[in-house]
Amino acid sequence: MFDTMVMTKIVAGLCATLLFFLVGKWAADAIYLPGHDAAHAVYPLPVEEGHATEAAAPAEAVDVMALYAEADATAGEGLWRNCRACHKIDGTNGTGPHLDGVFGRAIDAVDGFNYSGALLALGDTWNVETLNTFLENPRGAAPGTRMSFRGFSNVQDRVNMIAYLETLSQ
Repeated sequence: MFDTMVMTKIVAGLCATLLFFLVGKWAADAIYLPGHDAAHAVYPLPVEEGHATEAAAPAEAVDVMALYAEADATAGEGLWRNCRACHKIDGTNGTGPHLDGVFGRAIDAVDGFNYSGALLALGDTWNVETLNTFLENPRGAAPGTRMSFRGFSNVQDRVNMIAYLETLSQ
């Protein structure tokens, strides 16, 4: 079927390919990994004593209830644009459950909406604490939730949104 010349060319091609990759790996190691210890570092960075412990210090606790007492529901209404793609405030469900009456409501209480079940770990009812935790990072607070919103990183935005949601619950 194959003569010896064709077989020799195939084996030579495979060996040349292998040799090409071995030389490439050797060259990449020589270029990108010149030394593995600090003595061979191109530009060693000095590390200040105590600097690493400052970065590991926990974030300062924020009194959410004190901020909530001074929250601006009008500013929260402006933030509603982040929510209205999935939630409605007219009593009907969208991609997410309707949010009118959410403040003080049981977490999984909207009839006709299929909850993911991940929200039950937050608590029983939506209040300032549970809403603040959830709105900061929905997927972090309730792993497995289907809510794709990344959350409000600013605590003032969160309490303003909570104040607006409370006005919808009255």
